[in-house]
Amino acid sequence: MTPFQPSPQPDTTPWDAPDRADQVLPGIWRVWTPSHGGYVLSDERQAAMPDALRRDDPFYEEDVDYALVLYGFGSEFRRLPIPGIALQVENARRSVRCWHPDRWTALTGEEVSIHDSHVVRRRAAYQAVIGQYESVSASGSWADWVPEGKVGCVFRRVVSVDALGFARHEGEPIHGLVDKDRYERRQMPETFQSLGAVRVESTAPISKQVDASALAHLLPTS
Repeated sequence: MTPFQPSPQPDTTPWDAPDRADQVLPGIWRVWTPSHGGYVLSDERQAAMPDALRRDDPFYEEDVDYALVLYGFGSEFRRLPIPGIALQVENARRSVRCWHPDRWTALTGEEVSIHDSHVVRRRAAYQAVIGQYESVSASGSWADWVPEGKVGCVFRRVVSVDALGFARHEGEPIHGLVDKDRYERRQMPETFQSLGAVRVESTAPISKQVDASALAHLLPTS
């Protein structure tokens, strides 16, 4: 194995300037900022990442992409004298499979089923409703255009789904009323058809306007 060289501490990240940074392995920095954190790789480490796991930039945020680093250099991480590090690497493997299924397949040749990946499930669910109108926002009976016992939904047409399972919408929205009990049992994504919505011609605002005088009691008094 080619030895990696230590690298200078990063002084900037996409998440802000680090207020703490530890070089956990040569060329791999774990950084923390006031808002977020993750791993920052040296040029040498970034080049050594498996193609399927490598981001376009060397910043791997702590919520999801951190797992790419832990898994990509798993054999080195396992040798660190850190309690529970083997479990962390195993969890990273599972995280890559779940949240980066396309990267996992490119790396291993193994397809990820909808039972093993939230991303694959979400992608399949949205692919099934392409061309339909999805509920993208909702208002209760506090809105002027929604009667008691109903939920007013705004629907937009799904035209495509990206690799992470997020829908892209196009066209003008339509409005519909849905029984409140049915809406409370919703599972995403829900469409005009699946919710049994009744179309209404509404251009009402999503939220009810409140006259400023009604809020006067909330203002500080001198």
